[in-house]
Amino acid sequence: MTERTYIISIIVENKPGVLFRAANMFRRRGFNIDSISVGEIEQKDLSRMTITIHGDEDVAEQIVKQVSKLIDVIKVQVLDQEETVQRELALIKIQVSDSRALSELTNYSEIFRNRIIDISRDSLMVEVTGTPDKIDAFIELVSGYGIKEMARTGITALQRGGKK
Repeated sequence: MTERTYIISIIVENKPGVLFRAANMFRRRGFNIDSISVGEIEQKDLSRMTITIHGDEDVAEQIVKQVSKLIDVIKVQVLDQEETVQRELALIKIQVSDSRALSELTNYSEIFRNRIIDISRDSLMVEVTGTPDKIDAFIELVSGYGIKEMARTGITALQRGGKK
């Protein structure tokens, strides 16, 4: 079977220990989590976990079955990537050696529709929001300047249109 990235959306009760139990299930079964984001949804007593994994269809099905068995899990589904809006946030602190580098990095940020959120004598911090591919492309473009620090949130996603 072909391996690919799967986006798994899990609605859980918003209680202490739920994230630990879910992550522990992945560990016990030997599944690797590529990214994870968690936050409250429109119902304050529930949260959405968006987990990405790399594997084949059997692995994704096994994860859905195992996660569904966990206490506090309300709903689990694999999102169809063609019908999903997905975003990620990255904060990237880039080395700035001179005014020419600053000008180039500012232009790159404008082209990618990023926000410059902090600037100092020797660095620039950029907020990049978009698909993981967009973030990866920006990182590749600016890596020659020297990335001092970086933090990425992981993917968050919802089905398009009226689907819920």
